[in-house]
Amino acid sequence: MSKHLLTANAVCAEFGNVTTMTLWRWLRDQELAFPKPVVIRRRRYWNADDIHAFKQRMAATALRNRAA
Repeated sequence: MSKHLLTANAVCAEFGNVTTMTLWRWLRDQELAFPKPVVIRRRRYWNADDIHAFKQRMAATALRNRAA
């Protein structure tokens, strides 16, 4: 597990500068299974490896859907 944590703003930037409202929606979408953050003093941080794995999973799904 990576010890590198990403802030909400960094996660938004990773996905093309989506808004924090988009992160909120993704967290509540059970089917999407967006990684859960660690909360430290009311701030949210995501494990960088979890975000990377999520992006890989979404890219693989998109490629499979495009091929179908």
